[in-house]
Amino acid sequence: MTFEPVPEQPFWARLLKLMSIVVIVGFAAVVIIGGASYLGGLVGESIGPADQSDLPVNVEPGQPVTIEIVSGSTGQDIGAMLAAQGVVRSALEFEVAVRAVDAAQRLQAGTYDLTTLMDPAEVVAIIVAGPAPAVYRLTVIEGLRTEEVLVSLAESTPHDFSDFEAALLDGSVSTSLIEMPATPTLTDWEGLLFPDTYEFTRTAEPAAILQRMASTMEQRVNSIDWTAWEELGYSVYEGIILASMIETEVLLDDERPVVSSVINNRLEIGMKLDIDATVLYALGTRDITQFDRAVDSPYNTYVVGGLPPTPIAAPGRASLEAAAAPEETPYFFYVLSDLEGRHAFAATIEEHNDNVAKARADGVLP
Repeated sequence: MTFEPVPEQPFWARLLKLMSIVVIVGFAAVVIIGGASYLGGLVGESIGPADQSDLPVNVEPGQPVTIEIVSGSTGQDIGAMLAAQGVVRSALEFEVAVRAVDAAQRLQAGTYDLTTLMDPAEVVAIIVAGPAPAVYRLTVIEGLRTEEVLVSLAESTPHDFSDFEAALLDGSVSTSLIEMPATPTLTDWEGLLFPDTYEFTRTAEPAAILQRMASTMEQRVNSIDWTAWEELGYSVYEGIILASMIETEVLLDDERPVVSSVINNRLEIGMKLDIDATVLYALGTRDITQFDRAVDSPYNTYVVGGLPPTPIAAPGRASLEAAAAPEETPYFFYVLSDLEGRHAFAATIEEHNDNVAKARADGVLP
């Protein structure tokens, strides 16, 4: 059998065949790769959404960011949050920084003030150190007795009344305004804690809070010129006693120097002070219905001459200044004259009795 020789294909035919093969192979590759990608996407979606936290964050560096890390957050959780907020460029670099110092178990929950695009190692160090202590404000009003001050502090801080009491009585708190006895009482601390608005961190201990108040009273008292008062033979501490009576008797600041003059005028002639607030202090009450001017106590200024032995409340600055610089008046008496707290002043007992009668007629006094 003989075979006819196959005629050789023209060059252009062979080229066309080769190109067809290349196109078919390329198409097959696209299908395979695209299918794999599609299947991979399906698998990824079945597992969970793609994590975008490792992508670079397009933000301006140094912008303030507040981050709240809840208790129980893992390093991955924190890294994802930091990256999402732009604090670090990626969650991965934060996790690497955590592993570098073996800090996974030392990351602390809390609120952090950070900035964008920080060094991950610096962020780790901040979160390991923990959030800055929260600062809170507390206000102690004028005219409170020491026990009432401690009650107010206990209501405004994380500490108990007994914690504050112990700090005052065990020598943890000091003052230069008097020489404290070896075993002080709350009465010894009367009037020596300045009423004001303060800021403290949540970690502030009772002794530190009370010392701040005692030191502030020292500063306020020492900033006042007591020369005229001392020239009368009184001490600065006795000036605080006077200020405490003014504080408890007077509501309006413009009347404080006038009431101070009444007390000074009585002291000058040896007249009993007849301060109702000292009697209530002696009785351990603020209830005026329990008033008893015959109570046996060194604080009863209806019976005992001169100043009481200690302050009867915490005076504010206006009362301290009024004690040191009373007005010059002829008055020896005063009585409440209206329901807003204003007083009527008198130089004689007859004028005073008239003022009392008017106050009763006006319904100011019972």
